[in-house]
Amino acid sequence: MRFLKFVWVFILGMILSPIFSQEIVSVTKKGSRTKSQLTNSTGIPFIRNGVTYYKMLYTSVDPKGSKDTLSGLLIVPDELTKRYPKLIYEHGTSDCKQCIPSNYGTTGGDEGEIGLIGGGLGYVTILPDYMGMGEGRGFHPYVHAATIVRATMDMLTATDTWCQNNNVAINDQLFITGYSQGGYASMAVQKHIEENNLPQSVTASSHMSGPYSLSGVMKGLILDDKTYFYPAYIPNTLLGMQEVYGNLYSTLSDVFKPAFIQDITDYYNGKITLTMLNTRIIATLITQDGKSVPKNMLQEKLLDEMINDPNHPMNIALKENDVYRWAPKTPTRILYCKADDQVPYENSIVAYDTMKMLGASKLELFDVLTSGNHGTCFNPAILNTILFFASFQSITTDVNDEAYSNKFSVYFNGGNLELHSNNPLKSVDIYNIDGSILYSKSLNNVTHSTIIGDAFHCDLCAIVTTDTYGHRLTKIVTKTQ
Repeated sequence: MRFLKFVWVFILGMILSPIFSQEIVSVTKKGSRTKSQLTNSTGIPFIRNGVTYYKMLYTSVDPKGSKDTLSGLLIVPDELTKRYPKLIYEHGTSDCKQCIPSNYGTTGGDEGEIGLIGGGLGYVTILPDYMGMGEGRGFHPYVHAATIVRATMDMLTATDTWCQNNNVAINDQLFITGYSQGGYASMAVQKHIEENNLPQSVTASSHMSGPYSLSGVMKGLILDDKTYFYPAYIPNTLLGMQEVYGNLYSTLSDVFKPAFIQDITDYYNGKITLTMLNTRIIATLITQDGKSVPKNMLQEKLLDEMINDPNHPMNIALKENDVYRWAPKTPTRILYCKADDQVPYENSIVAYDTMKMLGASKLELFDVLTSGNHGTCFNPAILNTILFFASFQSITTDVNDEAYSNKFSVYFNGGNLELHSNNPLKSVDIYNIDGSILYSKSLNNVTHSTIIGDAFHCDLCAIVTTDTYGHRLTKIVTKTQ
């Protein structure tokens, strides 16, 4: 009965939450970057424009139905004569409560740089800090789908309102992506939008290295006898789920062995960072058992219940927060690296296989760097996503003007690349997935050009053209000969 009570309180809170109208508390300018600064700092050759970035505070609703103020980073292209698509970037696991995108420019806010890249590529970009992070009350409900969705959708609404009131023109396109916890979050948000048939549709999504299968792959990792050097994810998840459900345990000693409780308590109270907690747990595990096997921090009774009782509150919470049992309707990519040492790549395989089985027809799966670990997988996944989104992106000069859209086509003909454009072209550049240039040629204001296949070699290429109006247009092609 206690479990049902907490579930009902949570559901009631989500149902009644509309009585709190979503409001913008403040939008504060934090800085700006020119196109040249972004190009030089990121090394990305197809930055379109400079950006201005802001810290946004907005109202939302916590899991118990109470009004809260959340924060996030908002980035706007500096060329306000054009109409832009929106991009949601969901950030990865934070080391501390203030290690969030809206604190970009200070210690812990580094992932906000991805938002600036998004803005520089011609998107109005939002990065929610999530509930319990930044300005949000309490402890962050880590990998809890509904609270992530709430924080994101409320910031999206606030952004729409702010853009309308500040002469920032946006079109109806929406792109969603994120890495690690952010990959989990982006999948949860796309699932929410598409399953509820919301007016704001998704143009394309790219989910990168996320723990989509909490009750399967990630639970298996917890119960395994293998060495794993990121055990702090376990208390981070359980502490966060307890914030929502309230019935996973009565005291920490129900879950964790005594040697770990003080460090976990210090982390919960903000006295140490997640990295510090991880280091201390590893040291204690090695002292006790000679190796870092995460399940050895857990009480034997709990382990037995998690294995044998599917109705245990922890098992129910994990299953309720799996985010892959649905079929995406819009173009979607799942990106991973097979050597990922933090989030097992099987999460991506399980998600892809399940979604295809359920009927997803516009879904792709890529191992972007087979030898990449969780850290080195980030850059190729981001670049793959940038190029993927560019093939759908539309930027216009007004509602009815499509001159700035990707109005050109490419295809292979006998190994050669055929390029056709509505507008006369001045140049064409071909980039590899890693951002390196493979081919560059000046064109004499032509609408058709043939590029000999031997001039470039890549499996996935970005074709970037410049037309006589100064528009930089991008298409993604897969070379098949």
